Amino acid sequence: MLKQGLHQKLLQKLSPQQIQLMKMIQLPTLAFEQRIKQEIEENPALESEIIEDEDQYESQSESEYDEDENQIINTENINIDEYLSDDEIPDYKLYANNYSPDDEEKQMPHAAGTSFTQYLKTQLHSYRFTEKEEQIIDFIIGSLDDTGYLRRELADVVDDLAFSLNIYSDVNEVEKLLKIIQSLDPIGIGARDLQECLIIQLQHRNKSRIRDLSIDILENSFDHFAKKHYNKLLVKHNINEDDLRDIITEISKLNPKPGASYVGTVKMVEQIVPDFTIRIVDNEIELFLNSRNAPELHVSQEYSNMLRSYKESSEKSKSQKEAVLFIKQKLDSAKWFIDAIKQRQQTLLVTMDAIVQYQKEYFLTGDERLLRPMILKDIADQIDMDVSTVSRVANSKYVATPYGTKLIKDYFSESMKNAEGEDVSTIEIKNILENVVQNENKRKPHTDDKLAKILKEKGFPIARRTVAKYRELLDIPVARLRKEI
Repeated sequence: MLKQGLHQKLLQKLSPQQIQLMKMIQLPTLAFEQRIKQEIEENPALESEIIEDEDQYESQSESEYDEDENQIINTENINIDEYLSDDEIPDYKLYANNYSPDDEEKQMPHAAGTSFTQYLKTQLHSYRFTEKEEQIIDFIIGSLDDTGYLRRELADVVDDLAFSLNIYSDVNEVEKLLKIIQSLDPIGIGARDLQECLIIQLQHRNKSRIRDLSIDILENSFDHFAKKHYNKLLVKHNINEDDLRDIITEISKLNPKPGASYVGTVKMVEQIVPDFTIRIVDNEIELFLNSRNAPELHVSQEYSNMLRSYKESSEKSKSQKEAVLFIKQKLDSAKWFIDAIKQRQQTLLVTMDAIVQYQKEYFLTGDERLLRPMILKDIADQIDMDVSTVSRVANSKYVATPYGTKLIKDYFSESMKNAEGEDVSTIEIKNILENVVQNENKRKPHTDDKLAKILKEKGFPIARRTVAKYRELLDIPVARLRKEI
């Protein structure tokens, strides 16, 4: 049976403006700059340039800030004062341009280079191929990933050639052409897996007993070698420990990602732009927000003049009213965007300042042992903001300190009780665990149980599964894979 009725509900929903503000807070400096450029392109009422003509400054200050102009345009209820500064001295007169050449921001030029694909094709100029073979080779080279591997079955390559290029071939023909590609520089290119990649490189080395033994082990005992089952290798291949040590050394000289050595040289260099800078002056911490996070934006003077013309005109046509409505929408959007930037700056500074005060001993000394256990809620409670806001600031922002540039979220950690009942940061425990692994006997590396016992002796009673968790976070392999001869 259907019924109709009225019900009251109390719901809390974020407005579109609040959602946009949250997204802006999350943006790192470079992405934030792109967001500003995008907004300026989409909203003609928003400008970031500083006018250089002093006469234009004077005329702007006389008309823009005149008391008669600070009135509401009745027809459309637009208050232009909301979008323009009413200070006695405009902002542009408070800036100095007497920078030294050393203060100029310089960009590192990037060298242009040949692409990886072009580099491989250039080496094939000495070969003679049919038109069909050239198309197959081009297709194979185009299928290689950034590390130089062909991560596909040859049967799939044959099918794709037929469907996409209308070229009919077979696995034997494709494999024959793949062997030619595998002979190109860098050696090992075109391999289908790590095993084949290493074997190809060894086959191009000068013939020797150790080289032949290395190829034999990779071809017939690759799984044992990868898992460091050294005792099984000694028995199966009838070799001694000295031979095995030389074999491991020989294989360790090979490049497991031959394509990456070339591709990496032509990629754009990624650089971190810190959002904050911390300096220590007279044993006091000074926190600065990157100036690129605080752009000077203002409303277009042209739009202001259009509003004045509309106000002064005696007859207002329909097209003029429509134009003023459009202007009002753009001014509202510009005003919101400028306010959002100010809120973003304030949120970033308040959050980072709370983090600095919470970890003051660390920032004064740089000693990671002084890092206090700190979770997002600790900072959120201090600045009376939501945990999600703190998370947005911490997850994507970097801070330049006297001890290096670090991601802010790295300063957050959970707490654990040591043997004396004191709260210690898990960062400190991870550092101790890493040092223990570095100093262990590599012939008999510590198991997770042994690591747990060592940490307990050092005053950190944590379980074996917790040790395993921290070991994985530190990208430390299990004991078997850390073993050396």
